[in-house]
Amino acid sequence: MTTSTALTAQYSFKSSKTYFAAALFILGNILVPQLCHLIPNGGLMFLPIYFFTLVGTFKCGWKVGILTAILSPVINCVLFGMPPVASLPAILIKSITLVAAIALISKKMPFSFLSVVLAVLAYQLVGMTVEFLMDFNLMHALQDVRIGWPGILIQIVGGYFVIKALEKC
Repeated sequence: MTTSTALTAQYSFKSSKTYFAAALFILGNILVPQLCHLIPNGGLMFLPIYFFTLVGTFKCGWKVGILTAILSPVINCVLFGMPPVASLPAILIKSITLVAAIALISKKMPFSFLSVVLAVLAYQLVGMTVEFLMDFNLMHALQDVRIGWPGILIQIVGGYFVIKALEKC
């Protein structure tokens, strides 16, 4: 798998392109979780709320990423009750950490399969730590790895190929 520069655009908060791109990725983060929730424990298994945050941040930069990371779970919670309000803090921390990890990784190395792996590992490790510190329940903290490993694999492999496909746009 080759390396390349995935960040083809760095949008400004003053640009309507930023909000349009974020809206598209937020829409993805609303529709795909709804589909996943049709499967018992689908949200827990596929971790869909992070997918378009990952893609949007690698493709359009941290500003689009942060809008997607914050608004996706909040809108989903308000409209559909998923994620539950009690889960929002951990999900928001993971989403924001994912954006920060991608921003840092993108400054240090060109886009590659490894950069996607590192971003996903970073947000998962920080997320597990935060979840453990929130309730001191190791099983709860490890839930994404125990139950959500298919979603982690989808984020890494699927995310890489979607970002590569979007480079051609």
